[in-house]
Amino acid sequence: MNSLNVSRVIPALLAWAAAWGAMAWLDGHLDLANLAMLLVLASALAALWLPGWASLATSAVAVMAFNWFFVPPRFTFTVDLHQNALLLVALLLVNWIIAALVIRQRRQAHAAQQLAHREARLRQWGDTLRDASDPAAHAAALQTALQAATGGSTVAVSVLRALGGQPDDATTLQVGEPDAEQRAGLALCVRDGRPMGAGSGRYDELPDAYLPLRGRGVTLGAALVTGLARHPQGTELRPHLQALCDQMGSALHRSLITAQEQQAREQAQLQATRNALLAAISHDYRTPLATIMGAASALQEQGERMDGAQRSRLAAGIVEESERLARLTDNTLQLARLDAPTVALRCDWESTEEIVGAVLRRARRRPEGARVHVWVEPGLPLLWCDAMLVSQLLDNLLDNGLKYSPADAPVELHATREGEQLVLAVSDRGPGIAPAWHDKVFEVFQRGEGATGSGGGDDSGRTGAGVGLAVCRAIARAHGGEIRLRPRAEGGCRFECRLPLRSADQPAPLAPEAAPAQEATP
Repeated sequence: MNSLNVSRVIPALLAWAAAWGAMAWLDGHLDLANLAMLLVLASALAALWLPGWASLATSAVAVMAFNWFFVPPRFTFTVDLHQNALLLVALLLVNWIIAALVIRQRRQAHAAQQLAHREARLRQWGDTLRDASDPAAHAAALQTALQAATGGSTVAVSVLRALGGQPDDATTLQVGEPDAEQRAGLALCVRDGRPMGAGSGRYDELPDAYLPLRGRGVTLGAALVTGLARHPQGTELRPHLQALCDQMGSALHRSLITAQEQQAREQAQLQATRNALLAAISHDYRTPLATIMGAASALQEQGERMDGAQRSRLAAGIVEESERLARLTDNTLQLARLDAPTVALRCDWESTEEIVGAVLRRARRRPEGARVHVWVEPGLPLLWCDAMLVSQLLDNLLDNGLKYSPADAPVELHATREGEQLVLAVSDRGPGIAPAWHDKVFEVFQRGEGATGSGGGDDSGRTGAGVGLAVCRAIARAHGGEIRLRPRAEGGCRFECRLPLRSADQPAPLAPEAAPAQEATP
């Protein structure tokens, strides 16, 4: 007798022992009818713990013992038909009816408990799948859940790793060790998308159950539960097992759809980058290439007939247009790189003074570079950044300011600290940009049609590729910052790039508060 049966039999034996002890003690003080009530009470209490057959059998034995010990003539099974026969028959029937009702109620309580356990298992399984980034990795967990639900039946799971896949693909995930016939059954279940085995209406002669992992309109695998036809609760368990499998199928479907959407977005982004490159080549590369080709052809064919000033002017035009073409190429390629989902920056602790100084040296090599004025706040902390990208951002802003401001107007670059942010600001004194274009100028290939000033097309024939400011915004956001356009009261535009400051291992020493701002050394 196992521990579970002992724990159920001992309380029943105690109830019967107490009842018989009370009847022996009250014998002679109460009549048979009252003593019989104690027997009925003991039978009802014992039925709470004993199995059905045991409860009915003990009730019958108890009635016979009651007849032997208490019904006259005592210690015989002879019964006075007129006095006590009806009492004994009624006592036996009442005991059996009470035992049957208690047993039925106990079975209903057990069934309700099983339903609660299954509901809890489904809820827990749903929570596990909802938080899973790759539901296919939980195929082993599904195997464990099915085994727990069936009480230890052998389970195998087959999961497709792609929409439209076949169960015999090399990428199919197999958990468990089904034999060749069972693998064929799993494959057939996946292709048909319907359950198979005893009680399913399809191949009822099979002892095993094949349950599909169904998503929305698609089957993404199947589970094998061996011996479900012989399981005592096989008919009741089948809907629960199918619900577990359908949860897995729905999670797989959602995961694969999400992966397809992500792949489609990446493909669309890649296509947009290709289109951007083609648009830049077809529209913005033609002018500098035509200028370079014309100047080079003139030098080749007529260079001997030109004086030195003419040759120098043509050579300067070639250099200027080549630099313009190089900047356009760098900006376009950088924009494509920064738009990638997994872009990795080459960050290190950099000195703002050195970055600004290098940018100023490049600007001063340009014919109009003398108009650039730079102020750097003393004692700026080190900046955690990609120095090449930040330099390119400042190059683009200065080029934008020089291009769209009057020839005699200065372009100013300021580097200051505001709280936990480094502010890199480039200001010009051009006509400005219409308010409707303050955000659009940072979009790729937007040159501010209908607007004037920095970053937009004006009537002087100065045009840009429309990617420089878009690259600036991409660089700022890649560093966790932002760039904004602010109109100036005295005319022109001010582009402010705000980058977050982090604590360096050796922060730059703070300058005295009274120290004046200084111009970076070119």
